[in-house]
Amino acid sequence: MNKLLDPIRDLPFFTDILDVARTAKPYPGLGLPRAARLPTLAALHKELGEPILLLTDRADRALEFADELSFWLPDAPRYLFPEPNPLFYEDAAWGATSRRERIQALTALASYHLPFGKKPAAPPVIIASARALMTRTLPRRDFLKASKRLKVGNQLLITQLLEKWVCIGYEPVNTVLEPGQFSHRGGLLDIWVPSEPFPVRLDFFGDELDTVKSFDPASQRTLQNLDQILVTPAREFLLPTPDYQLPNSDSQASEFHIPLLHEFPASLLDYLPSKALVLIDDIGITESTVNEIEEQALHLRRESIAEETLAEDFPIPYLTWSELQDSLHGRPSLELGYSTAMAEVVSDFEALPRFSGRLKPFMDFVAEQAALDNKVVIVSRQCERLEELWHESHAYEDAEYRSPEFISASLSGGWRLSPHPSLPPKGEGTGLAHETHSPPSGEMPDRAEGASRNATYLISDSEIFGWERPRPRRRQRKAADAPEAAYADLSPGDWVVHIDHGIGKYTGLVQRTLEGNEREFLRIEYKDSDLLFVPVHQADRLTKYIGPDGGTPSISRLGGDSWNQTKSRVRAAVAEVAEDLLDLYARRKTAQGYAFQSDTPWQRELEASFPYIETDDQLRVIEEVKRDMEAQRPMDRLLCGDVGYGKTEIALRAAFKAVMEGRQVAILVPTTVLAQQHFETFHRRLAAFPVKVEMLSRFRTERQQSQILRDLAMGGV
Repeated sequence: MNKLLDPIRDLPFFTDILDVARTAKPYPGLGLPRAARLPTLAALHKELGEPILLLTDRADRALEFADELSFWLPDAPRYLFPEPNPLFYEDAAWGATSRRERIQALTALASYHLPFGKKPAAPPVIIASARALMTRTLPRRDFLKASKRLKVGNQLLITQLLEKWVCIGYEPVNTVLEPGQFSHRGGLLDIWVPSEPFPVRLDFFGDELDTVKSFDPASQRTLQNLDQILVTPAREFLLPTPDYQLPNSDSQASEFHIPLLHEFPASLLDYLPSKALVLIDDIGITESTVNEIEEQALHLRRESIAEETLAEDFPIPYLTWSELQDSLHGRPSLELGYSTAMAEVVSDFEALPRFSGRLKPFMDFVAEQAALDNKVVIVSRQCERLEELWHESHAYEDAEYRSPEFISASLSGGWRLSPHPSLPPKGEGTGLAHETHSPPSGEMPDRAEGASRNATYLISDSEIFGWERPRPRRRQRKAADAPEAAYADLSPGDWVVHIDHGIGKYTGLVQRTLEGNEREFLRIEYKDSDLLFVPVHQADRLTKYIGPDGGTPSISRLGGDSWNQTKSRVRAAVAEVAEDLLDLYARRKTAQGYAFQSDTPWQRELEASFPYIETDDQLRVIEEVKRDMEAQRPMDRLLCGDVGYGKTEIALRAAFKAVMEGRQVAILVPTTVLAQQHFETFHRRLAAFPVKVEMLSRFRTERQQSQILRDLAMGGV
């Protein structure tokens, strides 16, 4: 990345920007085009060595920033500070993912204020939307006071720890499976701090903390021995006592009650160290967004008070624009966009020409810049193919100029950075106090018409093909399966099968005391009202009964040999079926199918044009399908997934792979409407390739159907 960031750091006014960041001196907006804002942030991050907060207007924009920033700062800690799911004054639960990500960001910044806090090796970058920043949070002082470092050898009272954890937002459970939970078993305490990737197990010898170990919640196996653990609040509010009840309310405390539980309003800005830099995407747009959100909140407040679902004296759960300005006063802040840019300021980043997929003119353009000794970096999802084309058409062994550099990645846009930028004048007033100006229409004008030397060109898929960057998706963390998952779907009255005792009726979960210890058992009723109590840790020996016709089964008798005889008969029948299956699959193994070749460049182009980021399951299944197609034996695969999970995209890629070797593909669907939808999808995605897509359904006339069938028979479809 230094090859791209060094020219930015060499800009004459970059020293002035660093001066602003270090001293909070006033400076006008930079007027950067959108594609240049993240690389500028990355250059500042590397020079300053201080945390940076990037503020933008919308949540989707913040998510795009957080995703694309991984290209520019791959090794720096990056945190998305999301906005809550409910609207202001809407009494609803915050999402678990949003809650955890917010706590992670607060913890990263709190480490700069804790006397025993371990500061990050690299300063973090926090990305927040306007509503996320407006939302009131736990005051910094309360967060720091509630955070406690537990070290091996500490003398601690377990009862006090448990009460404290409830007060700071942790949920007591039997088994820790998710962040924000804790469990207690004798001298063992398990807790999952939201800022940690794994839960930890605290082992006490009396009142002394003997060991601290991180463990895998799924397998319960130890991962690492630790010397200490920092336990921070798990939610953005604190309770005075573990059994605290809200006055005049039957509901439990939640983030909705932050303004009631914490009178002093606080925001993410209060957690920033004094030297941290705040970058605003576009101040004018952000201010308008904040004001719109406040108007919406006031409207909802009036409605809720009229419906008597909100008290008239309920505190304001957000900070207004003026309050945010006060928090930024005297703090290093800088606008990246146009709102506060002075009229004389001209961005040093210039727009590039667009080629709309015309690769020959694009390659000629790259060759022209290389001949002028300009640095050209091409960042594309089609990196491999573009590099092949370059070496095919512009291979100069004895050339004195540099070749372009190809990077396989995806960016929202590119730019040109001229070698001799002009020095912008300094403005007056703080970043948020400038009088706002209307931004120029569109991006910065292209000043690249004249030839220049020693410039830096960053070219993306946006300029080459006109593609938008794939939209990032928030990946949900998979929760570990609880031990009780084996019987969680059982309801009293369900027929079950015990591997050793046969078919019985499940009647519920009961508690029994054995040798002074109270344990849980699954109670199963058999013939003649005999009862079997199965310990919950043996629940895997039970399965739900699935009959051939959904009828009532014949209940087994406890004891005797009838169940063993039944299992023997079934075992013999299963062996017979297994023989048939083995024979069938053996013949399939020896059958010769058609082995497709590996992916073509066009295949990679098609897949790169997918406008979304593939899910982990999609990527895995796509590889499995291709592996099947490239094998000698016929494919035998069933692909399952709910609506919207991406099955069509996998089918489309497989179909295209077959067509690339001159094969024809038929896709059979159950309904006319689905046929139309798939036809439109395939037609749109394959429009750039010499592939003819047709549809046979009642939406086609008899004449059209006859013509399509003729073309199909001739190999033209």
